[in-house]
Amino acid sequence: MSDDPVLAAATGLARELADPVRLVALQVLASEGPHTASRLAEELRVSAPRLGNHLSRLRDAGLVAVEHSGRHAVYRLADDRAGEVVTALFRYAGGSNPPRPPVDVARSCYDHVAGHLGVRMFAHLVDRGALCPPDGHGDELTLGTDPAALRELGVDPDPAGGSRRKAAVACLDRTYRLPHLGGRLGGALLDALVRDGSVRTSPGTRTLTVTPAGAKRLAEFLP
Repeated sequence: MSDDPVLAAATGLARELADPVRLVALQVLASEGPHTASRLAEELRVSAPRLGNHLSRLRDAGLVAVEHSGRHAVYRLADDRAGEVVTALFRYAGGSNPPRPPVDVARSCYDHVAGHLGVRMFAHLVDRGALCPPDGHGDELTLGTDPAALRELGVDPDPAGGSRRKAAVACLDRTYRLPHLGGRLGGALLDALVRDGSVRTSPGTRTLTVTPAGAKRLAEFLP
């Protein structure tokens, strides 16, 4: 088996993903697109020298690429398939056993839905073909070929006239390490959930309370 190039590539990737810093760095790049080294270190809450060692290893493994813009080093995924593997790992790890206690059921992130509800809704929209998954080249999402799932949730998929805001972006959920929906469509989704009485906002906080009616309507997306 030692001569099998596919096996060698798979085990090599597994070695790189075995470290939490490298795994999460790849996950952020897959979900949000290119980052400067300093911004990535801030998001991962690790020192720049420590992260630099991990990024160097990922670059040597062909998993990330770096471009220099002035004094800044900007990192991106070198191979989109690595992002697919990382996303699948996080889904596997949290798919049926979300963190508890407490379960982060629902909250707002800026003006869109985050927490368990937001992550599950994002996955649903991708699975149904309303959105294409992140490609690692940026946070902006491509709309899919079947917008029916958005309309079923009360969201108009057509861009608002004159709006310069991105239609849909992948926003990494810090609890579940998976994307939820941001951008104009993310805001429209939260508006729809409030409008139909599925969730209530709490002024001055990010808390979203799922109502009894919402618990029935959104059962497939809740813990």
